[in-house]
Amino acid sequence: MSMKILHRTVLAASIVIGSLGMMALARVSLAQAQPQTIVRAVMHSDLKIVDPVWTTAYISRNHGYMIYDTLFATDAQGAVQPQMIDTYQLSDDKTVYTMTLRDGLLWHDGQPVTSEDCIASIKRWAARDVVGQAMMAHVKDFVAVDQKTFKINLTEPTAAVMIGLSRASGTAFMMPKRVAETSPQEQISDYIGSGPFVFKTNEWKPGSKVVYEKFTQYKPRAEPPSAMAGGKDVKVDRVEWLAIADQQTAVSALLAGEIDLIEQPSHDLLPMLKKNANIQFSDWSSLGNQYVFRFNVLNKPFDNAKARQAIWYAFNQEDFLKAVIGDPDYYKVCKSMFFCGTPLGTTKGMENLLESNFKKARELVKESGYDGTPIVLLHSTDRHVYANLAPVAKSLLEKAGFKVDMQSMDWQSVVVRRAKKDPVAKGGWNLTITSTNNVLNPLESSYLNAACEKTTFGWPCDAQIEKLRNDFSRETDLTKQLALTEAVQLRAIEYPVYIPLGQWYQPMVARKSLNGLIKAPAPVFWNITKTGK
Repeated sequence: MSMKILHRTVLAASIVIGSLGMMALARVSLAQAQPQTIVRAVMHSDLKIVDPVWTTAYISRNHGYMIYDTLFATDAQGAVQPQMIDTYQLSDDKTVYTMTLRDGLLWHDGQPVTSEDCIASIKRWAARDVVGQAMMAHVKDFVAVDQKTFKINLTEPTAAVMIGLSRASGTAFMMPKRVAETSPQEQISDYIGSGPFVFKTNEWKPGSKVVYEKFTQYKPRAEPPSAMAGGKDVKVDRVEWLAIADQQTAVSALLAGEIDLIEQPSHDLLPMLKKNANIQFSDWSSLGNQYVFRFNVLNKPFDNAKARQAIWYAFNQEDFLKAVIGDPDYYKVCKSMFFCGTPLGTTKGMENLLESNFKKARELVKESGYDGTPIVLLHSTDRHVYANLAPVAKSLLEKAGFKVDMQSMDWQSVVVRRAKKDPVAKGGWNLTITSTNNVLNPLESSYLNAACEKTTFGWPCDAQIEKLRNDFSRETDLTKQLALTEAVQLRAIEYPVYIPLGQWYQPMVARKSLNGLIKAPAPVFWNITKTGK
């Protein structure tokens, strides 16, 4: 080859290599020029507890839906649908469930999801959850058939399996076996899930920000999303939960386009938001929520049923609902332990209760032997839907003859404090207030669980309530279910486990730049797209 030809060849090669280099640089520049799609949301509370099995706090449940997945879920019609499960069968005698996982399920560390992972996760969830405990009373054993298939062998048929594994709250989230083997009485320290988002622990700043990124290897179901079921198709790169406690500040940030969504805006700010053409309204739960006034039966005086019965007479729902929600469009007086307007909503036994009959309340306080020791009432100050509840309770309790020590703190501190079984003198508590949307039936209602040490904070202990709930778990006839529901309510009036303070509704607000918001019992961030501000 002549030197001239060689020179031309080298020159041509240099031009090609240079062109390829320029194209590569152009691609890098283009990628850098296209910022991530980020959804910024203000949730109802800051996230401090990240184990959704260890606590019933809804912010921890919401976190769970970001990073974990479930075997089953309920759709918009309330029907149970497979989620991580591909196929399942129930034996003719209804005592053996055989479940097979979908192909392609991976943990965030790239390892495949296995049957043993799911069995360990079910056991840990069931140890603390109200329906899980009812289910385990009927479980003979679990068997891992192979990597993707497992069996749940029952001693007798029960509806608790499918109800429990599809719960929207009190959710049976699947975790790796090594994580799920953590004692249910202890919090996990490994946050690997298989859900649609990855928890960015290195960017988590309690009191400031929680960050999630799209899990690119997540394989959504093919069906369209429907409530908690269907395809969890993530269409944004990143979700940030920002801790902004002041509602006016959060709303101002929403109107300015600095954030995209507020999960629970203050009700008194809704009229202003409705006037803004850039804001859309939605509702995570069409059934609403129920306020729950909870006793700690481990500590005096509420270890005595008569002291608890007194509160049935001292309280009335209207005072609480007006003080917190204000607008009657967003609340409903409902003298039932179950959602009014649903098949099992009943006012059986509620005559003359929740009417602030202080004379009757004081009689019961006296009969209980209450000695005048101040009772500790936990007061959440940083959540607007809770902030005014405890002051109302304090006033009504004092009119009934109790001395009240109302202790104020942020919501996450309430969540931590209420989990303690300590005596009051050592940092324990007597009374607390929360909210739930799991009051459709006696089995799912966490605060009707009276299984002593196995139940959630407050730890009521009553064999009669537990027998009735167990009977309900076996019954499929609606008429018989209603009779059992009424019997549970009558017993819960006699042996009080909590006082329902009425039904309330919470709209969610977002900028119209967000599309694909799903109406569901919990806030979910899949299926959302974002265009501009």
